[in-house]
Amino acid sequence: MRVAVMQPYFVPYFGYFQLLHAVDRFVIYDDVQFTRSGWIHRNRIAVGGAPSWITLALRRDSDTLPVRERALTEDFRARNAKLLRRVEGAYRSAPFFEEVRPLLDAVFGHDEPGLFAFVRHSVEVVAAHLGIETPLVTSSTLGVDPDLRGQDRVLAMAEAAGARTYVNPPGGVSLYDAKAFRARGMDLRFLQPAALVYAQGAHDFLPSLSILDALVHNPLDRIRARLDDYALTDGAPR
Repeated sequence: MRVAVMQPYFVPYFGYFQLLHAVDRFVIYDDVQFTRSGWIHRNRIAVGGAPSWITLALRRDSDTLPVRERALTEDFRARNAKLLRRVEGAYRSAPFFEEVRPLLDAVFGHDEPGLFAFVRHSVEVVAAHLGIETPLVTSSTLGVDPDLRGQDRVLAMAEAAGARTYVNPPGGVSLYDAKAFRARGMDLRFLQPAALVYAQGAHDFLPSLSILDALVHNPLDRIRARLDDYALTDGAPR
């Protein structure tokens, strides 16, 4: 049983979906503190060859609240329709835009004012589009002590989700101790993806954009095939 734990990201980058594809259960935080500078409520697309933010508008509230207690603005439908028009304007001439248009409508037209539910939906509909069937588990349903922090909290959630192997993005190599996972009966692995590089029209390639950019510039079969283009390592230098 492979398990990953991640924050909810709005239409996240391709590697997020590789991680989702690589595991048997994917725990998605709803009880983590909201981070305005992170990727929970925003992502980037390419506009005129430069990265540009698409950001969900949030009601004014304390940034110390967990994600599940944050909400979109009362006029979120109109604001999200405007975001959709920005994405359409940026990608209308991309070769696979028409194939992706129904997905864009499903993401931006979702009628849910709660931030967590809205963002989770964006992950779910893109995953379905990619043919990924890994179930998403909401973190608060696992019964883990909310006062746990850092590695201790990840260990508790992975254990509650039935993990025998915990899989993390490569950025977590310095954050986790394999011995602590082994003490709980789990292996620790890091997903090392091969670079996904593709033509983005007449401009130089921009990495780390929303998955939407990859989908409008590539046939769906190619993106699906690249989901398996990764290695699971122990994180030690080779």
